[in-house]
Amino acid sequence: MKIRNRQQWLVVIAVAGIVLLVADRAVLTPLMGLWKARSARVADLRKQIAQGENLLQREQSIHRRWDEMRRQTLPKDSSVAEQQLLKAFDAWARDSRAAISLITPQWKQDDEYKTLECRVDASGSLETLCRFLYSVEKDPMALRFDRVELTTHDDNGQQLTLALQVSGLVLTPSTP
Repeated sequence: MKIRNRQQWLVVIAVAGIVLLVADRAVLTPLMGLWKARSARVADLRKQIAQGENLLQREQSIHRRWDEMRRQTLPKDSSVAEQQLLKAFDAWARDSRAAISLITPQWKQDDEYKTLECRVDASGSLETLCRFLYSVEKDPMALRFDRVELTTHDDNGQQLTLALQVSGLVLTPSTP
């Protein structure tokens, strides 16, 4: 091969390499990125469809559960709700043999619901207070523990004081 032909071939190969590199950077790489993004979007949509179908299949059980939860909320009448919660605390204390020294209810209003926040101070042994907490927690009433504090009054930890803050849910009439 002559030197001139060899140089022409090298120039052609170099130009072809540059064209391929530019085509890769300008066309193939963006197309691959779009393809991967579209594949990820399709996978996400398929996942959402599967979740939606699952929700549709469980619609009746979800509605039954929601109706049950709504029935377990406190009554809309504030005095009746407070009385129901105070009676429940009294029953839980009697069953567990915990001594309640203070119950302070306080109402909080939101657009779609109200909460009855109660601070309860009780005393007893560790077993007694555990039974009391278990009784409150297992009750189907719509209550949530906001804060639980245990303190001891003796060196052996036999006499404990429980400071409990719970919130009871009241759904307002605007909630369907």
